[in-house]
Amino acid sequence: MTRTPPTRRTVVVSGAAAAAALLAPATAQAAPATGAAGAAPKKRAAGTLQPYASYWFPDSLPSGTPGEGITWRSLKQWTPEGDADLAFNRSTVPLAPRFTPVPVNATARADQARISSLVSFAPTAGNPAQGAANADYYALTHWAYIDELVFWGGSSGEGIVLAPNAPVVDAAHRNGVPVLGNVFLPPIAYGGQLRWTRDLVQKGADGRFPIAEKLVRVAVDYGFDGWFLNAETGGGDAALGAQMLAFVRELKRLGEPHGLRITWYDSMTTAGSVDWQDELNERNQDFFTASDTMFVNFNWNTTKLASSAKLAQDLGRDRYELWAGIDVESNGWNTSVDWDAILGSGGEHVVSYGFYRPEWTRNQLPDGRTPGQFHAADDRFWTGESRDPAEPGGSWRAPAAVVADRSTVTALPFACSFNTGHGLKWYDGGVVRSDAAWNQLGLQDRLPGRRWVVRTTGRRPAVTLDFADAWRGGSSLLVDGTLDAPTTVELHATRLPLTAATTVELAQRVESGAVTVELGVALREPDRPGDPLAYDFLPAGTLKAGDWSEAAVRLSSLGTGTIHGLAVRLGGSGAVKWRLGALTVEDTAEQVAAPSGLKVDKASGDGEFRLSWKAATGVVRHYEVYRVLPGGGRRFLAGTCAQAAYVKGLAREQGENTVTFELRAVGESFAVSAPLTVQHPW
Repeated sequence: MTRTPPTRRTVVVSGAAAAAALLAPATAQAAPATGAAGAAPKKRAAGTLQPYASYWFPDSLPSGTPGEGITWRSLKQWTPEGDADLAFNRSTVPLAPRFTPVPVNATARADQARISSLVSFAPTAGNPAQGAANADYYALTHWAYIDELVFWGGSSGEGIVLAPNAPVVDAAHRNGVPVLGNVFLPPIAYGGQLRWTRDLVQKGADGRFPIAEKLVRVAVDYGFDGWFLNAETGGGDAALGAQMLAFVRELKRLGEPHGLRITWYDSMTTAGSVDWQDELNERNQDFFTASDTMFVNFNWNTTKLASSAKLAQDLGRDRYELWAGIDVESNGWNTSVDWDAILGSGGEHVVSYGFYRPEWTRNQLPDGRTPGQFHAADDRFWTGESRDPAEPGGSWRAPAAVVADRSTVTALPFACSFNTGHGLKWYDGGVVRSDAAWNQLGLQDRLPGRRWVVRTTGRRPAVTLDFADAWRGGSSLLVDGTLDAPTTVELHATRLPLTAATTVELAQRVESGAVTVELGVALREPDRPGDPLAYDFLPAGTLKAGDWSEAAVRLSSLGTGTIHGLAVRLGGSGAVKWRLGALTVEDTAEQVAAPSGLKVDKASGDGEFRLSWKAATGVVRHYEVYRVLPGGGRRFLAGTCAQAAYVKGLAREQGENTVTFELRAVGESFAVSAPLTVQHPW
């Protein structure tokens, strides 16, 4: 049954204009506002060294004085040389290529509908550049179903051009997902000023578009993939519409050599007015053809999407370059959606779809929420009520049921410690190296895309990402339940080379019961969507309750070829709790070169430090900063993919005249380099 959406006027009157107009709550007022986490921007005290994610106005600034914790900046005046936080905001992880394995269920389609996701990770102002000492964070992990991530936010009181912070980009790129910054021109009712639109599309005396050039420069220097353009400030005319179109075309031309992309939001028309069409038509098609994709406003219907798809094809474009907007900010998986209008009742998808604010999975939880509660909700959103993408179901048409998953696991060495990018503690080798809660999405592993496919003839145990213990990072995979038949838990879809020297190492621990563990290796993909992978199983140990242990499984008995999937099969009887802390696949031992030039660039009397170094040669996954304690112990302080780190909250230890920092480079298999140290006097 087709959903009858509210009219735009009805939505505005009802107070939900944020959703219909693609406005985050932070944009509904000119004063500093709350963001996705509901926390006001923190005051940036004089002299603080904390680096934040960047935001600007195109050129001219608002009148008056910015609110507490807010800095007004002009993008036109920005230069990389004058950007004191650039080293902390720069993503260094390249966009990984990915492949599409045979879908794990018969309803998911490859090479049809795709998914864009518009996410507000934090407030516009006061968003730390490299994570924070807090585990309550939207640690998105279901990258396998996402084709584009938009770093959503902005407000008339803070800034309307947002560059994504590096941890988000690093995590997305590791999983093959491009990330777009956001250009948001607010409605006048929410503080928007038409002069900002004119500032954006201004031409210089030389006929060039200076803000387009700056947008390209920012994306390239910061290491993200393009821009989402959202022009909602009314009052424009045909001349402004023509100028905007010329600007978009120039932005596209300038960005193409760098691989940048543009998504246009269905708001401004070529007549210069803001008039949401809820479809692709003659009033906005020129903006679509000037961009890579277009996000269609929410009040679409079956007829509008069908005609949009046809027009896209008539224009020589892929119809799946249209995102049909689905607002899930308020109701998440309870949102009423006319799925057949998007996905087609005959199995052929009509267009792609775009989720607006799926971080609802975190925000709808009560105060005091835990990382485990968030991931349970997020798994339900992306995988469905069954939490098993091989058997999706329920009224919510979860992405796993309709979109084929993708993977970037194609080269050795490969390792996963089931680290989600946040945690209650930091572990290394099963040992707690910091008791502080943390989030840093750039440290997230390439997690299994299909969570969780469990095959057994007996009772299905619970399979989760758990935060009570870990091998490294902040979490591990936990299987908790009664084993009354062999149980296979599928892990990564891969295309890894298999040689006579290939070895898989498992770090595992049994908390209760006894478990026989086998490693599953699939050497070919199934013939049809929905057919299971066929695994060869190799022994990986029989364990009783105890400490962490490591097992190495040589794959030489399997010959050579390509590994298409990895799994574990558990045997036992009765109730068990078994953890998998790490999975490593390699054919030679990884060697990691040490970085050089570690130095303390700035320090404050409040125990804040900015450090930098020169990159290590070769492949480096990330860097880790520790504090060397009196007596020789080490405490984890920070991890980053950049060549700069910020740490705070340090205090002088008894008898200490200097603080000693230790830096190590970490490789793809989590091998570490020799340490590099620097001391700084208290």
